[in-house]
Amino acid sequence: MALGFFSRLRDGLSRSTQKLSEGLGASFIRRKLDDEALEELEDTLVSADLGPAVATRIIRGFRSSRFGREITEAEVRAALAEEIALILAPVARPLVLNSNHRPHVVLMVGVNGTGKTTTIGKLALQYKAEGRHAVLAAGDTFRAAAVEQLQIWGERTGAPVVTAPPNSDAAGLAYDALTRARAGQADVLLIDTAGRLHNKTALMEELQKIIRVLKKQDETAPHSILLVLDATTGQNAIQQVRVFKEMVAITGLIVTKLDGSARGGIVVALAEEFGLPIHAVGVGEQATDLRPFAPSEFARGLVGAG
Repeated sequence: MALGFFSRLRDGLSRSTQKLSEGLGASFIRRKLDDEALEELEDTLVSADLGPAVATRIIRGFRSSRFGREITEAEVRAALAEEIALILAPVARPLVLNSNHRPHVVLMVGVNGTGKTTTIGKLALQYKAEGRHAVLAAGDTFRAAAVEQLQIWGERTGAPVVTAPPNSDAAGLAYDALTRARAGQADVLLIDTAGRLHNKTALMEELQKIIRVLKKQDETAPHSILLVLDATTGQNAIQQVRVFKEMVAITGLIVTKLDGSARGGIVVALAEEFGLPIHAVGVGEQATDLRPFAPSEFARGLVGAG
């Protein structure tokens, strides 16, 4: 990860870091790590959205390795970063396109407002820079704004955008998009979808129908089903993963809007709870602000370690 991006990541996580810092602060100025201190630390971790399971795991590690020792705030931060990086390391896996599939079909899912459409555009721009040919499918046919936004990204990236009239069948559009992508020997097909969770049954039926229709052309498709989560929703992201896992076989996560959130700790909670690959994190509006997830840099940025 480039130093510039690490700097932006740290800036983006500054609100989350501040939340942790308020809990650590004066509590760990040359203080023994006793039961009371560990309890305070556990409360701090939970309030910073790392979640009870992560907090318990970290406190268990501190108790076994540092209990009774005098410890400074800097040492606490460094140890926290180390523990968090260990939790994140198994899930930090970049999204790799399978060259055996032309195209590699990516189905992007998530509730409205998480940044699905923008994420598709950013990925398309990155693929263009790598010399790959992408096709975009505006599968959220109920939201004109989503279609228009994807068309703008298509113009920016030179990627064809497959659209359909408002309120059209999203599965039919996905089928047409795959037909076009195969004919054009595209490397990747990125399919946007609706995210209307208020009618979960209808959304589940729509997503499952899209998958069935794609398999009529390519029984291995979709090759990736990515759930996009908004970091500002905090613990609500946990519930979103549970709901979407009931609908479709999620293969990986992308976490957006870390730059506007004091809840960056949710990334750690997601890793501990589900163990799903976290392919990328977003810390800004620019295409370069969506990057593969790097656990040690994220952990250091989150706790404000050096």
